[in-house]
Amino acid sequence: MTESLAARAVRRTPVVAAVLLVAALAGCADMAGIGSEARLRDAASLGIAADRSAAAVPGVERQWWLAFGDAQLNALIDQAVAGNPNLQVARARLARAQASADIAGAALKPKVNGELDLNRQKFNSNYIYPEPLGGSTQNIGLLQLGASWELDFFGKNRTALEAAIGSANAAAADADAARVLLASNVARSYFQWARLNEQLGVARRTLAQREETLKLVRDRVSAGLDTRLELRQSEGGLPEARQQIEALGEQIALQQHALDALVGRPDASTSLKPPMLEAVKPIALQASIPADLLGRRADIAAARWRVEAATSDVANARTQFYPNVNLTAFVGFQSLGFGKLLKSGSEQWGVGPAIHLPIFEGGQLRANLRGKAADLDAAIESYNATVLDAVHDAADQVSSAQSITRQQAEQRAAQAAAEGAYDIAVQRYRAGLGNYLNVLTAETAVLAQRRLAVDLAARALDTQVGLARALGGGWQPPATATATAPASSAALN
Repeated sequence: MTESLAARAVRRTPVVAAVLLVAALAGCADMAGIGSEARLRDAASLGIAADRSAAAVPGVERQWWLAFGDAQLNALIDQAVAGNPNLQVARARLARAQASADIAGAALKPKVNGELDLNRQKFNSNYIYPEPLGGSTQNIGLLQLGASWELDFFGKNRTALEAAIGSANAAAADADAARVLLASNVARSYFQWARLNEQLGVARRTLAQREETLKLVRDRVSAGLDTRLELRQSEGGLPEARQQIEALGEQIALQQHALDALVGRPDASTSLKPPMLEAVKPIALQASIPADLLGRRADIAAARWRVEAATSDVANARTQFYPNVNLTAFVGFQSLGFGKLLKSGSEQWGVGPAIHLPIFEGGQLRANLRGKAADLDAAIESYNATVLDAVHDAADQVSSAQSITRQQAEQRAAQAAAEGAYDIAVQRYRAGLGNYLNVLTAETAVLAQRRLAVDLAARALDTQVGLARALGGGWQPPATATATAPASSAALN
């Protein structure tokens, strides 16, 4: 006889009631009043015009340092990227974050496990086992295949995966930001080394010039044209010039040590030819700060992906208020005696759902949600601070680059005038028409301009490196980046 509709309804009433009770309790989950209060900064709040033509502006090349045309610099940066310990640490963190994302993704998939258990057991005769089982020693065999699958109705596992992917994307951007920073630091150290070498050349020319002047003064003293005062003044300039040479030698050694540390090899610079500024080609960079280019900075992208990860963490904390629904199943064999394990009658199986719902947890879930909301606020404000620092950095580099160009033009004119005045002072002194004080004054102006020329040339290259880094250093979001972690330029347009 077929089961009546009424009978089936009665039989299913406990299941229906259980489902309705779970739904009612889930509806009582109290998450009111908990949420993030921070807001992402946009381009308007940063004073950056959303230039729709910015996408057409060429960005910085990934290997921007090649434009300087210095083979030694190229080799040093390649060695640094391959062997710098700090960069290897960033890559290790990326691998760890990617592994965490794989772990989170596994929670969305069914799990299957196998079990084989062979035991010899003495059964207690004074317990629940009747004779002849009670008091006997038996072989017990279990061969079973089990499976479980958590049905992610409320998105707990999905949001955990999104948070892990966001963290992995942030770690990838951090690794690229470390690469950009390392390359720029190597280039800046290399150009500082070049600056010190140029200054050493100026100091050596100064020493030679003063030695020639001393010879001239001695000749004039011997001829009775000058006194010992002029001779002592001329002799006093030689120790000063030698001291400057020695100090520059010390600074060069220290700069080489710093460069070796960046490259990751203690002797990286010892076999290189000392660089000279005039051998380096200047590179042309973007003279404005379009929002799109700032969006290509790896550190901004990393900060934005951390916001996405924190947002997913908040969503995951909310899902903790709802029930977990799992499907479990097993099939296998169990028997007393190993010989009967695979025989007919030893089969066993089971299947069914398991529902877990938090009812009273002493405020733990609300506290966890508040903590995740606070983490989101911190991630948003960290992103805002990173963007502000990036705007500040790029603006400084652009202003400095423009100012240095104007300063160099004025300095060249000043140096030409100082060189001309020095030549005239020397000629007048040789002809007996001027005193040695005029020569010293003219020489001081010439040396100051020579040093200033070297410093400005080095600053120009350093600013070009700084601007390349400030505009992203050629970083681009990887094609494998997930859509759950949008490029940071979205917040700037």
